[in-house]
This record gives sequence, structure tokens and C-alpha cells, in this order.
Amino acid sequence: MWQKILFVIVTLAFAFAILLLSVFRTAAVKYELSGKSVSQNDSMLGEGNATIDYYLPYPGRVLPDNPFWFLKALRDKLWFSFTTNPTRKAELLLLLADKRLGSAKILFEKGKNSEALSTLTKAEKYLEAAMVQERENRKQSLDTSEFLVRIAKASLKHYQLMQYIEKNVPDDIKPAVIVSQEYPKKVYEQARNSLLENGLTPPENPFGW
Repeated sequence: MWQKILFVIVTLAFAFAILLLSVFRTAAVKYELSGKSVSQNDSMLGEGNATIDYYLPYPGRVLPDNPFWFLKALRDKLWFSFTTNPTRKAELLLLLADKRLGSAKILFEKGKNSEALSTLTKAEKYLEAAMVQERENRKQSLDTSEFLVRIAKASLKHYQLMQYIEKNVPDDIKPAVIVSQEYPKKVYEQARNSLLENGLTPPENPFGW
């Protein structure tokens, strides 16, 4: 009995140590748009085969349908809590949005529609939160012009990928996916307007809205 309890305690302590190590290691890594990305063939994704210069990061092997997902979710929360730089906070929120979107795509392809839809919604809420953080940073007189360009491109990519998802999910799921498309549309419009106000050229919107 005591041996089992001790084994559980040691296992949890080891897992938590790995979790903290992961947080500190990932917190030290700058968010890059290049590198390994989720499968996103442009010929599959958007209206008129639109090409958007933005690549979604690979979401990793542990997805929301994995029993150990709660550890990854906890890591992300700790990562955000330990991030004090406001610019990095915005970048991290965008990174989490992108990774959740990639996870949602994979889950939809696996036929796990309920988990996929929940993950998709969280992805777009992270995207919205990244835009909110950008506005807060701008109020603090921080230069957010590069991030505005990045999040504008990201929002277009999010919308494009959701178009692909909408076309490939069951009919009863489509309305919820369409509702989620409003998040990137709103974020793009806000980023575009902020760039124009500062005399900067926003990324071109190929979708006609």
C-alpha cells in the first residue's frame, strides 16, 4: 500500500519537474514563424488558392485527445504566468492560438469533432487575446508595428484554414466553424486599421471582406 503511494508521489514529482523544466526551456526560446509547421497545402486551404505568407507551427504530438494533455495545458498556463515582458506575452498568445488551430485541424481529420471544435474555439480566443495584449502594449508606448503585421497575416491564415475545415466537416459542425471565422476577421480588421493609422501597409486580404 505505502509502496504504491510512494510510487505515485515520486511519479508525480518527476512529471512536475519535467513540466517546470519544459516551461523554463520554452520560455527562453524566441517565437519563430519558420521551421516545422502543420500540414497546410495552400492548394487545399483557401478560396482561389490564396497564398498567405504565414506558417502555423507544428502543434506537437500531445493533442487534446491525449491523456497527458492536461500537463501540456498546465505547462502553457505556467509559461504565460512566468512571461512578464508584454511583447513576449502577445507573441506567446499568438503562438498558442496557432498551435491550437493546428491541433484542431488534426483532430477534425481524426474524426474527433467535439474535441476539435472545442480546440478551434480556444484557438480563436487566444488569437483575440493576442490582439487585446497588443492594444495594451501600444497604450504603454511600445512599438507593436511588427507584431501587427504578424497577427494580421496570422488572422488571414486562421480564416483560410477554417475555410478548409468548414468544407470537410459534417453539416452539423459547419455552423459552429462559421461562427469561429468571425474571430480572425475581426482581428485582421483591427490590425489593418492600426497599421493604416500609423502610415503602414497591412498584408493584403485575398478574401474580399
